[in-house]
Amino acid sequence: MIHRLMSRALRVAALAAAVAAAGAHAQQVLRVTAIPDESPTELARKAAPLVKYLESKLAMKVEYTPVTDYAAAVETLVNRKIDLAWFGGFTFVQASIRSGGQVVPLVQREEDQKFRSVFVSADPAIRTLADIKGRDFSFGSQSSTSGHLMPRSFLMQAGIEPDRDFRRVAYSGAHDATVAAVAAGKVAAGALNISVWDKLVTENKVDTQRVHVVYTTPPYYDYNWTVHAQMPAALREKIKAAFLALSRDTAEGREVLELQRATRFVPTQPENYKGIEAAARAAGLI
Repeated sequence: MIHRLMSRALRVAALAAAVAAAGAHAQQVLRVTAIPDESPTELARKAAPLVKYLESKLAMKVEYTPVTDYAAAVETLVNRKIDLAWFGGFTFVQASIRSGGQVVPLVQREEDQKFRSVFVSADPAIRTLADIKGRDFSFGSQSSTSGHLMPRSFLMQAGIEPDRDFRRVAYSGAHDATVAAVAAGKVAAGALNISVWDKLVTENKVDTQRVHVVYTTPPYYDYNWTVHAQMPAALREKIKAAFLALSRDTAEGREVLELQRATRFVPTQPENYKGIEAAARAAGLI
């Protein structure tokens, strides 16, 4: 009898240990997402080498999960359905407000310290921002920093109110979609981030004999990788260190950085995005 009870107790203990181990294993998955500022196929292509790199550095499984729009990226991190998010400056501000300050930006690309947007057009008559007045215009996503908020802010600083001075304001949803709309003549001009524009030019995916840059904005802070404040500090620091260790001196690092369109990653902090928050408030977007 005693033997049977001990045997049963051992089986129960073993089962409990197995369940606990399974739970611990389930928690060893880093869930990653990114704002959909480009096509889903391009985002997946960019994510694959980064996921592989992070798995090797963190010694844990990393899963990339796409989201349908910018708002979904914010909500998934705020609600802790994902652990690490690639945000634009504006989506970081939105997530910070939505979470009551419970999100932490870890790193940004060196380029994001002085990011810019470009206004483009396929109409030879459009050479300045003022030339767009009375015409159809496209931003990217409504929650995009470089495809909407900052271009709108700089237009307002130039005395141009988009909703009043443009015949029609459209939202393409993504930077590459804005260029496609301009090239197809669906709108007279549009705004997008300079990084995507440069990539499209380099890859010969836009005819620069047809589509030209009208205006390049002054610099501002933009994208970052952000986590929830409730992530364990040790894991947070490991993720940060992994990004900071990326180097073009290795084949792996070069592949990741080139796809992320980064020279290198550098530390960032919430204060860097105060200017974006101020611009959003001035534009009535928050």
